[in-house]
Amino acid sequence: MGRFTATDSPAVDAIVVDAVDRIGKAIDAMSIPRLAGVVLGGGYGRGEGGVIEGCRPSNDLDFFAITEDGASAAEIAAIATALEPLSKEWTAKIGIDVDFTVRTPWRIKHDEERLMIQELVRGYFDVAGKSGETLFAAIRRIDASEVPWMEAARLMMNRGMGLMLANGERGTGNGERGTGNGERGTGFINRNINKCVLGAGDARLVARHGYRWRAMERADALGDALYRSAVEWKFRPKDRPVCDWEAARACWMEAYDDVMEAGRSAGALARSLREGVRWIVRRRSPGALSGFGRNCTVRVLDGVARCVRGRIAPDASLMRDWEIFN
Repeated sequence: MGRFTATDSPAVDAIVVDAVDRIGKAIDAMSIPRLAGVVLGGGYGRGEGGVIEGCRPSNDLDFFAITEDGASAAEIAAIATALEPLSKEWTAKIGIDVDFTVRTPWRIKHDEERLMIQELVRGYFDVAGKSGETLFAAIRRIDASEVPWMEAARLMMNRGMGLMLANGERGTGNGERGTGNGERGTGFINRNINKCVLGAGDARLVARHGYRWRAMERADALGDALYRSAVEWKFRPKDRPVCDWEAARACWMEAYDDVMEAGRSAGALARSLREGVRWIVRRRSPGALSGFGRNCTVRVLDGVARCVRGRIAPDASLMRDWEIFN
């Protein structure tokens, strides 16, 4: 395994090293108020970044900017604004999205059982300011088998939505191949098909308390040939998808049934007044009474499942629900 890549690519590692070093120096020179530190997370932070043929990076560069304790909403917004020019500059320079996610220590601690946070604290690279060891000192590292069932539901929600957005790019939105009507095109479709296969497999592992922190370890644990092919595609993306859209849909539907059955067995689908109130506060509406009291993530997943099952495009209301509760 290379420093940043899963397939030991010195050329791509060099690109990432140069970008991270120069971005870090630029951030240090800016002396942004209330910014405690920045780390590189995501695939490259975990050492599982992808390499496109021709020795080019394929993943996004996902930077996490951690504020000082007590940063106000205005100060958080100012940090995001200050980092935006760097994002645009380096996206243009290296041809992949360079993103900065701003988080407060409170928010990270609050979300410490989220899969995204647990993977971040296990795989990152220091970029600027305080080290990750200091920034994440208060975060409890949970065992992979302890990842909550709700993370399986969140994976299914996000990958199902990505699958439907990819279907829209295929043209008609009803599962038939078309020329596409967006600017994202074939690459977007292929990535979301692959993410769907990976997310469905990851969700099944979470639901059965069998998750693993490394992708190839998850492939071994799952024992699914399509999932293993999707991992290999992630590490070395191709022009052709790992499978067609319908095969990815079938994979998602099978995982959905398994995940929801596990949720019912665990009592995770029980309704509560708290979740009903949370929905009203966040959406400023009770929504359909049939869904009232269901966990908000599960409630959005219900809508995504209807779209995937019927091969129908998500409407504006569902898209808004997803944006809020993602």
